[in-house]
Amino acid sequence: MSEEQYQAEGLEDVGVPRGATPDPDNEGWYSWGDFPRSSFAAATGRLLFKPDGPGRGICRMFPTEDHMNMGGSIHGGAIMSFIDMSMFAGGLCAGMERAHYVTLDLTTHFLARGQAGLPLDSHVELVKQTRGHAFLQGVVKQNGENCYSFSGTLKKVTRPNGPSAR
Repeated sequence: MSEEQYQAEGLEDVGVPRGATPDPDNEGWYSWGDFPRSSFAAATGRLLFKPDGPGRGICRMFPTEDHMNMGGSIHGGAIMSFIDMSMFAGGLCAGMERAHYVTLDLTTHFLARGQAGLPLDSHVELVKQTRGHAFLQGVVKQNGENCYSFSGTLKKVTRPNGPSAR
């Protein structure tokens, strides 16, 4: 999406992350499309997000049987990956300063077992933004039930070291 289209859609004003477009299959939600198949992020599946009022954003994933552990619950690693990604996308929807961040810490509490087949919604709150950090917290719900709670810190970095920086 061009800068003109982006501003014409009013996306900057509602806190939608740059490069996001309305998701064609989920009205009211935005996405970056499908992640490259070779990326770790692709294992989570399509990530949806939207602003949820001042200082808040919601991210959604669609857990499948591929996300399950041997005990029949969503694997903790899949949950923590989703929460990590939701801190970035949800934080931007909540008004976090647009910059490049890395995860400094993430604490997760497992409250109830998530299941495949029903969306997981991560309700993200931007607690505080400083010059170098974003502090976030939230809860992940499935079918209205609190399943996981989290808090984390993102650190702003000025020199990304990923492939796009080379």
